[in-house]
Amino acid sequence: MSGGLAEAVALALLASVLVFAVMQPKGMPEAVVAVPAAGLTVLLGLIPPAEALQQAAQLGPTVGFLAAILVLAHLADAEGVFSWLGSWVAVGAAGRPGRLLALVFGLAALTTAVLSLDATVVLLTPVVFRTASTLRLRAKPHVYACTHLANSASTLLPISNLTNLLAFAASGLTFTTFAALMALPWLVAIGAEYVIFRRFFRTDLAGRGEPHPPPSGPVPWFALAVIAASLVGFGLSGLVGVEPVWVAVLAAAVLAARALLRREIGVIGLVRAADPLFSLFVVALAIVVAGVTGNGLGAALAALVPTAPEGVAPGLLTLLAVAGLAALLANVVNNLPATLVLLGALGPGLHPGLVLAVLLGVNIGPNLTYVGSLATLLWRRVLAGGEAAPTLREYLRLGALTVPVSLGLAVLALWLALTLGRGWLV
Repeated sequence: MSGGLAEAVALALLASVLVFAVMQPKGMPEAVVAVPAAGLTVLLGLIPPAEALQQAAQLGPTVGFLAAILVLAHLADAEGVFSWLGSWVAVGAAGRPGRLLALVFGLAALTTAVLSLDATVVLLTPVVFRTASTLRLRAKPHVYACTHLANSASTLLPISNLTNLLAFAASGLTFTTFAALMALPWLVAIGAEYVIFRRFFRTDLAGRGEPHPPPSGPVPWFALAVIAASLVGFGLSGLVGVEPVWVAVLAAAVLAARALLRREIGVIGLVRAADPLFSLFVVALAIVVAGVTGNGLGAALAALVPTAPEGVAPGLLTLLAVAGLAALLANVVNNLPATLVLLGALGPGLHPGLVLAVLLGVNIGPNLTYVGSLATLLWRRVLAGGEAAPTLREYLRLGALTVPVSLGLAVLALWLALTLGRGWLV
């Protein structure tokens, strides 16, 4: 197959996978199209079989991590963690919408960082909606906060987002170093979003609702302890030479064993919680993206992406350019394939700062449009038909205000972290 034809076919296969993932007709899993597309990528010679197998092998720990975190979040929800947190947020708000927004920002940011953005979108958003309704407050600012923080607050830990797991593997950083470098950008992005939200939703945040009594149910101490222990384990894993995926698997296994013994869930339920078809979709998408990258797009992006000399920390303008390109690409082809394409274009041996700049772009940038991340599309489905259902015009207006400010400030914070931590963190 000629170069031009190969590039066209590869792009067509990627487009078909992305369109199906966005539309998801009749709720069919993304793997329905992604797996055949990956097979065609190999059969048509867009990439050799050995490279496809290498892609799958490299993603093994990442996909295992993803499955374990999904199970951990699902079982934490079954233990009542999210309902308990929602009740205390309602108590803390005391019927004041501005206070509720601040508490939702904090809860959504921590949930995203610790249990991944999918937990914030699927599990926390309905809780926040019910909390606002119980307090007789307008739910819109608070549920919008869930989707924005599912994206922009997913930069802190390698476990917070699937894009993070991919970037973490490419960065060569330890878990704690990754978190230390991203802590300031994470705080800055959340703070910028909060200030803009207070202004944008000032009408919805007017007035006062009703107070909520303290929750009377039991505290889910066991699940909270497992989650806390897993975070400590993630931090220590790099020091003892253990892959973080095994910490996630152990934490999920502890909660799963408890649920199985108490007959609160079955083996089939655990398999569903792990969402193996989504893991299969991730591997298939990586193979399709490799076909695109190896047939023209990778070289084109490599020519566009600014780089830094080996061993030299990238400057502020370089970081801004990389993050901006990543954000733009995420809103065109979705953040997951954008991450795969850009990491492939940057190549091995790059400075970790460039990887983290890509991550800021593909995590914060998707707040600009619906198609920027699969989590946003899922959030939209969660709220479909309700009183807080989003409109395209409102989502675009809010994104146009938050993304340039939060992304720009987060990149500046990353540059400061890299500069101050030179010789220590990296």
